[in-house]
Amino acid sequence: MSEVPASSTADPRIGIRINDRYELRRVVADGGTGRVYEGADLQTQTRIAVKILHDDIALDPVALERFKREYELSKSLPHEHIVDVLDFAHDASLNIHYLVMEFLDGEELRYLLKREKVLAPERLIRMMAQVAMGLDEAHARGFIHRDLKPDNLFLCGTRDGDICKILDFGSVKDRNARKKLTQLGTTIGSPYYMSPEQAQGLESIDARSDVFSLAAVAYECVTSFVPFDGNNGPSILLAIMTQEPIMPTVRGAGAKYPILPKLDDVLEEGLAKSATIRTPSVGALADAIGRAYGIEGTHRDWAYMPQAELSERVRVSIAKVPITLRMDDPFGTSVPPAKVETAPIRAVASQASSRAPFDAGREAPRPPPQGYSEPPLGLPSRSPWLILGLIGFLALLVGGGVVVLILR
Repeated sequence: MSEVPASSTADPRIGIRINDRYELRRVVADGGTGRVYEGADLQTQTRIAVKILHDDIALDPVALERFKREYELSKSLPHEHIVDVLDFAHDASLNIHYLVMEFLDGEELRYLLKREKVLAPERLIRMMAQVAMGLDEAHARGFIHRDLKPDNLFLCGTRDGDICKILDFGSVKDRNARKKLTQLGTTIGSPYYMSPEQAQGLESIDARSDVFSLAAVAYECVTSFVPFDGNNGPSILLAIMTQEPIMPTVRGAGAKYPILPKLDDVLEEGLAKSATIRTPSVGALADAIGRAYGIEGTHRDWAYMPQAELSERVRVSIAKVPITLRMDDPFGTSVPPAKVETAPIRAVASQASSRAPFDAGREAPRPPPQGYSEPPLGLPSRSPWLILGLIGFLALLVGGGVVVLILR
């Protein structure tokens, strides 16, 4: 959702009562499908969020059916990490359709990333653990979210850390339902986070599609970049189906928080093109992310662990990582490792990062990492045997010259 426009304070709906029950207090957000208000449920005396659908959306029977299904799904799947949808109805006197949800204090992950660029490792681990718990429950019942993105992850701050709520199950695929709202070949979701099978509009998607989307969110949380980019929707979808993402340690070189090489392997598996070799579940993905930072346990342990304790565990783990880290080349070749002189340790980028697939031409090349310099021109940079051979040959020539002088 977009930020609230300044003129929203003059919204004529402020103060009205919907169906003599829900009173609107203020505008909190605008979106493509409707405007969201903070309100009060006069029957229960609780704060609520009320989403009033835009007129064009209210006239679309498929859109209305999606909102109705989101309400019914929430009723069948109550979970502490899924937003609770309380009501969906029509007020004939006001001629509006509306959705009533629990009111959440906090902000969407999208706004947090816009401000902070990246997440601290402990915050990422805790968030992914909680999202996995909510999604694994939904997946067990045959529900595929299909629209996981930073806009649909809401963070409510507490003393011990964030409590994450998954929003917007309106695009959900119910594998148990006979009635289909999506025509074959239609893509549902946000282009930057779609799985390859979603990008193709395949009907056979399963929970591993959500794994891909969540891995794409995690990639953005550590690097500040989406894993696949493009000038428009079709070019983004083409990249998702045909390109490989730049490794996080390369794309996020110089980021505020360390990106350990093990995270490259974790997100590579989570973003695999083929669902058959992709990380099998969101729970397994959350486990792998935590272990990439060297902490013990599972996502169920980390979901409610105080963020400060997670932070200390990550700090201790990172301190054990050797100072010399590998330098991986996105094209599958390798160059000699460079030593990172400063602590905390940061993964270092390859000299080839500026020519990595799909990134060329889209942004200025990043400067080489501290401590790394290009090899001298004219000398081979990737074959130590050639270098040794060349040195030996030169030594032979010099030695031969000395012998000749002596014989004279």
